[in-house]
Amino acid sequence: MTAHRLSVAALVLVMTVAACRPEPPPPPPAPTGPTEEELAQMRADSIARARADSIAAAEAAAERARAEAERLAAEQRAMRMTLEQMVNFDYDESAIRPDAESVLREKVDILRANPSVSLAIEGHADERGSTEYNLALGSRRAESVRTFLTGFGLDEGRFATSSRGEEEPLVAESNEEAWAQNRRAQFTISGDEDLVSPR
Repeated sequence: MTAHRLSVAALVLVMTVAACRPEPPPPPPAPTGPTEEELAQMRADSIARARADSIAAAEAAAERARAEAERLAAEQRAMRMTLEQMVNFDYDESAIRPDAESVLREKVDILRANPSVSLAIEGHADERGSTEYNLALGSRRAESVRTFLTGFGLDEGRFATSSRGEEEPLVAESNEEAWAQNRRAQFTISGDEDLVSPR
């Protein structure tokens, strides 16, 4: 009888403990991946992004190339303008003035960087004086410029000199302002090759 009571008491105890335990939580829902439509859309979006990035990169490269071409063209124009820039002289003089010297020194730098470039130097005079005298004065002015340039080690053969005397005035007027502009040496570049920038 005692064993039976113990069995019943043990059974009651086990049932009581079992009744007090909480219910286990429900299992989480099984994970679900993207649908076929979502996968297709993701692929399409990825392709579109890659295409847009490729187009943007090509456009940026084209813009850089255009900007570089413009920079080089502007550099070429500036160097040619420097080589062609005229220099002026005082009345009845063929000596190089300080303002002319600074212009000629800029030419020297470009000519050093471009040994295949040659210059034709024309000497000019204003209308005062005889035709013969002005031709000789124009010649002295052109030679003075050539002597200055070759003094920096440039080959004399790169410079051809001539004189126009008073025959080709820059300003066809008879006043000091016009005469000052007509007393000049002007330059013509031979060769059409691209110039190398002195650096």
